[in-house]
Amino acid sequence: MTDLPGLERDAVARVTRRLMPLFCLMYLVAYIDRQNVSYAKLQMVHALGLTEAAYGLGASLFFIGYFLFEAPSNLILARVGARIWFARIMFTWGLVTLALGFTRSAPMFYALRFLLGVTEAGFFPGVLYVLTLWYPQRHRARMVGLFMIASAVANAIGAVLGGVLLDLDGLLGLAGWQWVFLATGAPALLLAPWVLWRLPDGPAQARWMPQVEQAWLHDILTAERGGAVDDHRGAWKAIFDRRVLLLATLYIGMPLGAYGLSYWLPTIVKSFGVSNSVNGLINVVPWVLVAVALWLVPRHAARHGASAWHVAAPILVGALALTLSVVLPGAPLKFAMLCVAAPAIFAAQPVFWSLPPSFLSGPRAAAGIAAINAIGNLGGFIAQNLVPLVRDATGSDLAPMLALAAVLTVTSGLVFQAMARLQKAQTPAR
Repeated sequence: MTDLPGLERDAVARVTRRLMPLFCLMYLVAYIDRQNVSYAKLQMVHALGLTEAAYGLGASLFFIGYFLFEAPSNLILARVGARIWFARIMFTWGLVTLALGFTRSAPMFYALRFLLGVTEAGFFPGVLYVLTLWYPQRHRARMVGLFMIASAVANAIGAVLGGVLLDLDGLLGLAGWQWVFLATGAPALLLAPWVLWRLPDGPAQARWMPQVEQAWLHDILTAERGGAVDDHRGAWKAIFDRRVLLLATLYIGMPLGAYGLSYWLPTIVKSFGVSNSVNGLINVVPWVLVAVALWLVPRHAARHGASAWHVAAPILVGALALTLSVVLPGAPLKFAMLCVAAPAIFAAQPVFWSLPPSFLSGPRAAAGIAAINAIGNLGGFIAQNLVPLVRDATGSDLAPMLALAAVLTVTSGLVFQAMARLQKAQTPAR
């Protein structure tokens, strides 16, 4: 008789060793390219003659392009396979990032940020969908957490890199903000051929996976989806599933808080009176803490059983910390509270993303996950417009944190209601 626990352990470990480092590297590059505007802003606003609100609008147009093309991108991925589609995504977003380094006007900036969203659309939800092809349900929250650690590492690297690149102002006749885009866009172009070569479309194409492990994985994933056969016909209807729309609405608050904080954090630290390079170094601290939280919270959920508290409690802690960052006196205490808020806001997301595949599978999962992420990421669009608007209205760099805290507080309360409705809807199906 086959040792099933040992077989499961070996199969999951093998897949993790082979795939997760590549997925994490891809997300690291993607997140740096997505967030480089927060450092370029420190010079680019003046260079293009923009207000904070106008720059925030341009930066946020990324999320509109992402929203419009995310679900179609994921459905194409389900048809053509991860290898080709991820390589295409990386190559095109690298080209757009390089083009941002030669922005000459506000309309050009707006168009390129929108186009960056179009080209990157489908990457994050695409990886979430691909994880459903490789991991049983009970392993996914940990894998999503591991994958998202790359975003924390990206913010830490981006912080140091952004500060250093801004100080290259004038080198080879280029401004510092131009170096930010050029240096962060090139890795995506270089990584695309590697993805095309190394990434299999699924377990059946993984020559490094023994047949017995492929068979075990096929059987358990088939059992989890009730024996249903993948069918591309009508997969788009999952976008309008009431459970998908419920989770999408709930998810809006999480990217709103996360992008609002990460987008504005360099500006807050700059207001403490530090140089560009010191700003970058200081900003490493919260993202190291984010990485720790993304490692610990999903493992606690897996060990004790995922519950609404694993999503709601970190969000509520984040809201409280953001409020205290405004109320408490002195730069050290304010920054300390921001270092608490960042990991709390991000830590809820891996457990949240382990929920949708429980009622979606195959191409329906590709469409449903994309819809949740696309609608939810409109929170990023809202955040990058709300934060500078509050800043311009109040004259305070910290006042926008109160707006983010209010949104997160409401989101935390809605988590319990949403989870209860999902459990009630799934009980008859069981």
